[in-house]
Amino acid sequence: MDGVTLSIAQGEHVAILGPNGCGKSTLIKLISRDLYPVLKTEPWALRILGRDKWRLFDLRHHLGIVSNDWMQMCTRDYSGYEIALSGFFGSVGIWPHYAVTAEMERKTREVLELLEISHLAGRNTNAMSSGEARRILIARALVHDPRALVLDEPTTSLDLRATWEVRAVLRKLAGNGISILMVTHHLPDIIPEMRRVVLMREGRVVLDGLKERVLEAGALSGLFGVPVEVLERGGCYHVL
Repeated sequence: MDGVTLSIAQGEHVAILGPNGCGKSTLIKLISRDLYPVLKTEPWALRILGRDKWRLFDLRHHLGIVSNDWMQMCTRDYSGYEIALSGFFGSVGIWPHYAVTAEMERKTREVLELLEISHLAGRNTNAMSSGEARRILIARALVHDPRALVLDEPTTSLDLRATWEVRAVLRKLAGNGISILMVTHHLPDIIPEMRRVVLMREGRVVLDGLKERVLEAGALSGLFGVPVEVLERGGCYHVL
């Protein structure tokens, strides 16, 4: 990060777009408190939901994190139901000493049904496709009713069908009032409900605004260093 100033209001759906190595994933890890800024002489601040300091476990109850790091950790010989339920405890899987309540079990089943993946509850995540496992990870992030869902490259390694299914899930969640913050370098990941796009390059914010203004050929050609054309269709954007 290099002089980043960024404010995202509760209730906004925001996409952060940029090439590999621009600092997108680092920004997500700052928000999830997996990383902390290096102390320098100039002042800095990172405020989440109005607070400067959080107990990590408490923060995880307000933010649902979906990242490739968590994807790797959760692809194991635990059932989809166990992985989703473990979101209440910030763990991977359920351990004997956990005090699992009937309400937690009910909520987990409700979220699996919302995401239309109840049929995956009994299957181990290491026996699922990438798209199926990704939706289980989204369920894990949602069981404790977070105020925002934070996604890092949500369609990485997914085929066309799985990518379409994940985007459909995100549209449903946005329609249900869950704030979504996504980092990506794929324009089609930016669902129509996302009205604001932030462009990053070399650790800096280079453009921030309504996607109709930001997602245009000149800005994206400069961002990625190659000439592109932009096509908009039905609120979704593509590059040619």
